[in-house]
Amino acid sequence: MNSSEFRRRGKEMTDFVADYLDGIEGRQVYPDVQPGYLRSLVPSTAPEEPDAFEDIINDVERIIMPGAASPACTELETVMMDWLGKMLKLPEAFLAGEAGEGGGVIQGSASEATLMALLAARTKVTRRLQAASPGLTQGAITEKLVAYSSDQAHSSVERAGLIGGVKMKAIPSDGKFAMRGSALQEAMERDKAEGLIPFFVVATLGTTSCCSFDSLLEVGPICNKEDMWLHIDAAYAGSSFICPEFRHLLNGVEFADSFNFNPHKWLLVNFDCSAMWVKKRTDLIGAFKLDPVYLKHSHQDSGLITDYRHWQLPLGRRFRSLKMWFVFRMYGVKGLQAYIRKHVQLAHEFEHLLHQDPRFEICAEVTLGLVCFRLKGSNKLNEALLERINGTKKIHLVPCHLRDKFVLRFAICSRTVESAHVRLAWEHISQLASDLLGAEKE
Repeated sequence: MNSSEFRRRGKEMTDFVADYLDGIEGRQVYPDVQPGYLRSLVPSTAPEEPDAFEDIINDVERIIMPGAASPACTELETVMMDWLGKMLKLPEAFLAGEAGEGGGVIQGSASEATLMALLAARTKVTRRLQAASPGLTQGAITEKLVAYSSDQAHSSVERAGLIGGVKMKAIPSDGKFAMRGSALQEAMERDKAEGLIPFFVVATLGTTSCCSFDSLLEVGPICNKEDMWLHIDAAYAGSSFICPEFRHLLNGVEFADSFNFNPHKWLLVNFDCSAMWVKKRTDLIGAFKLDPVYLKHSHQDSGLITDYRHWQLPLGRRFRSLKMWFVFRMYGVKGLQAYIRKHVQLAHEFEHLLHQDPRFEICAEVTLGLVCFRLKGSNKLNEALLERINGTKKIHLVPCHLRDKFVLRFAICSRTVESAHVRLAWEHISQLASDLLGAEKE
């Protein structure tokens, strides 16, 4: 959709909302539809090719409005999470389907998803240990619980441990900045010998610093054998798994208890939209379910509905699945795949430009849309280069530390980015590097 069509459609949408408000007194307060009505009205998978905008708007009135705030808000989310799960080729156990034990929920961020998974895992292990030893108190168990993640994991993982009141230990990553099974096993055995209780592991696919990938095929079996909850955080990289050529990066997801990524990062869905799936939704619901009388309803125990208030931290929620529905239908799966592939190609183009300049080094494998690089030389030199780059305000880079190196990160993330922008950015960086190196010699 170009800017001209966007203006036209925006005005049409304003008229749609105004007409709704003008006619709101003629609409029923309570819907006639019954729980489960929506799934039969929409396809079971996302379209491969884009749908017409007119068809989508017509379906808002035909499919969404009869259920308005409820049950359409809930049911469309369940279906959209199944659509997205199928796009990723997630194992069937993660899908809600007609009568599955798993399912997906839209969280506000990956930070929330990690925390929800940790709290659910904490509740599950506590109940299991108390069932085996009724005399154990919750406090006695919690003080011995220990969770693990890579030393490359996002700071939100450590924060989840702080909020959950459990020890979170960082596993040293290997030469490719990945958590390996042997390192996890060693730390876990050491902690068990000290009387601690390993219960939760976060594996990162596409780390923030350098887009490295923990070894799911090694870590997963260990978690299953030791009965530890495995949560996968693929906040950035997860969008790429809709492309067959990148799906192998998710191999091992079958070992996980929960999986999360952010469509609002790289799948053209506006913030906030963080997709989280669980294999057994009872593990999540069982940890957070409360039913005061003012929240009870006639379908409470029917088994026909999903109460997402039991799947998340806040009670209230927005109709976030509606924007997923629009994006998936307006782009189609093929359009979204083309968008991801273009960004990856542009990242490799920038990587190629770096290879041609012997002054620079690439610091991590370029897998998706992130390139980690630096000038050969001291950290101080690269800090100065970053200061010049961001100080000129033409482009913006965010740095990281990889081991003892200060590293610059070039991320392809704009919807409208083209090859010309990448070349322009490179010329700008190269010239600033020349200026800096020239000043160093003087």
